[in-house]
Amino acid sequence: MREVLDFAVKATLAGRQVAFCTLVEIRGGSSRALGAHMVVADDGLYCGYVSGGCTEAAVAAEALQAISKGCDRLVMLGEGSRFFDIVLPCGGGVTVAVHVVRDIRPIRNVIEGLGCRRDVGLAYSPSNQSLSFVSGKADTGWDGEAFLTFYRPAVRVLLSGRTLEVEIAAKVARAAGYDVLQYDAAAGEPTDVTLIDADTAVALLQHDLDLEMRILEAALRGQPFYLGALGSSRTHEKRMERLRERGHSQEAIDRIKAPIGLFGRARDAHSLALSVVADVAACRQAALMRA
Repeated sequence: MREVLDFAVKATLAGRQVAFCTLVEIRGGSSRALGAHMVVADDGLYCGYVSGGCTEAAVAAEALQAISKGCDRLVMLGEGSRFFDIVLPCGGGVTVAVHVVRDIRPIRNVIEGLGCRRDVGLAYSPSNQSLSFVSGKADTGWDGEAFLTFYRPAVRVLLSGRTLEVEIAAKVARAAGYDVLQYDAAAGEPTDVTLIDADTAVALLQHDLDLEMRILEAALRGQPFYLGALGSSRTHEKRMERLRERGHSQEAIDRIKAPIGLFGRARDAHSLALSVVADVAACRQAALMRA
């Protein structure tokens, strides 16, 4: 989503007119969630998806017409649509709101807010043909006559250690689209607790309980949605004993996933990296579903 928003700003700054297209209704099934975006520039280039790739060309064509006429429009595709030659593989239908951007500031404000790791959103008013910036957290969907799209900060993965496992896990996490921070206690790096927020996953991939203790305690004081630690069950028993001695409650200690990862014991660095990142993704999805 951040790439789509960036595309809108960059195209506008380059002197292009752009249309901001948002998935505002789903009838039946859909390969994209409500609020998915694509941005179309007046030279025909576009970024983003509102379906699985089967409708984007039609949406882009509608967006170019909207730009040329200077007027927003709602485009129905699939079930119930006038485009009889466009059939969604899922058998359902979608409606996309095409907004000709006249003021790029709300989108820039969203990008700035996400950069500060705040929950932010956009409100689209079809009657006023306008976008406005919204601060805070809420559900994406229609609120009266306005369609609200809310965004959460990118998942941040904090990897602790100076090991091959950390280097490979960092590559896999970046490939998955996550922001990655690497912390090396052995180098004496300070622990910044403010980096560990509700959209952060902390993975301790160290082989030394003494070195991991500082970042582990910082994570327990914060509220990361995922906290995992490398080591056997015996190692984790020692870890829990140390934490209890330092005054941490068993409830807090139970937040630690140990042994770390989604699947079994991983004896090589590549399998461990996949296991950890997959576990982070699964926990993130579960947290979003609970929210």
